[in-house]
Amino acid sequence: QVQPIESGGGLVQAGGSLRLSCAASGRTVTSYAMGWFRQAPGKKREFVAALNWSGSNRLYSDSVKGRFTISRGNAKNTAYLQMNSLKPEETAVYYCAAGLFVTTAGGYDYWGQGTQVTVSS
Repeated sequence: QVQPIESGGGLVQAGGSLRLSCAASGRTVTSYAMGWFRQAPGKKREFVAALNWSGSNRLYSDSVKGRFTISRGNAKNTAYLQMNSLKPEETAVYYCAAGLFVTTAGGYDYWGQGTQVTVSS
């Protein structure tokens, strides 16, 4: 069993930055890809970024490419999402997940509870 736990959300002004963290417990967590998704009120959960188990490959949604960076800690059981130049429309609950190295939510087996990110205009 893998349990991701997110932290680092909060309120930031448009154009600002936040760094989200995801600490995942579980003996086999280092063999999973880590992904970040977000869900705004009334909208579907959408893919943001993913990192494969070794940290050698990354995927980003077009909307965040060049502004967000996903990374993994040295111990491989922690993932980070550095978010720069944030926009008000990126206000959402951000979820960390562990699973396959894909962009679809169905490919991830383990999900955190989410952390709220609010970007004010």
